[in-house]
Amino acid sequence: MSTNAASSPSSSPAEPTASRGPSVAWIAGVGASAGLGAALARRFAQDGLVVALTGRTPQQLEAVAAEIAAAGGTAHAFVADVASEAEVHGVGQRVRALGPLSVAVFNASSAARAPTLEISVEQFTQAWRTSTLGGFVFAREALRGLLANPFEGATPAGRGSLLFTGATAALRGKPPFAAFAAAKAGLRSLSQSLAREFGPQGIHVAHVVIDGGIDGERLRSGSPQRAAQAGEDGLLQLDAIAESYWQLHAQHRSAWTQELDLRPFKEPF
Repeated sequence: MSTNAASSPSSSPAEPTASRGPSVAWIAGVGASAGLGAALARRFAQDGLVVALTGRTPQQLEAVAAEIAAAGGTAHAFVADVASEAEVHGVGQRVRALGPLSVAVFNASSAARAPTLEISVEQFTQAWRTSTLGGFVFAREALRGLLANPFEGATPAGRGSLLFTGATAALRGKPPFAAFAAAKAGLRSLSQSLAREFGPQGIHVAHVVIDGGIDGERLRSGSPQRAAQAGEDGLLQLDAIAESYWQLHAQHRSAWTQELDLRPFKEPF
């Protein structure tokens, strides 16, 4: 199913979560099946979580949901613009109706690749709007669901996890990625602020730096030359990345990771 939710955002810090059903994983930034968002959804569904998929393309969301269902999992598709407060709030309400939110992953991004003097204000704003503002809007809505979970001493993983997909550009900016770097640096800073604020409340907030090309549809179709230059084992594999996100979510609260960098063993750094 899909929605373009447009209800007004709640002013309450946390809303009651559903007490029925299995735990839920909410993945924002789901596109093609051969993409990181879809791989993350498949990994969390593999361990029995109901998966809520959010993205902007209904056909892609429904295709990924169908794949998960065919493998024996449960997935729901919710169409939304991650930077729209009203749409994300509407999806958040529907996500919480599925069951208690256990993990939320923000995987959306947008970037213009061009020399700085050729990047328009509109392009720069769009990169910030998707990665930074979108990360804030999604995180705030996800936190309402996570805070509604009980936080007991016997719960080693805490209330749940809020994970962000970052990039090397978040650590060091360079042309032709000025807009992307600024947006991803903002998202990284947001993740650090949220970790310090909500970690003591039992929510594991982590930022994952993807340092290298991902072997998925976006790179293979958009930059086939770069994929070819990477050679064998030169790109990050989707399932391997997704496994790292799962391990972050499963960490004991006495040893949480706030930032994790992932790269192929051949990647220079």
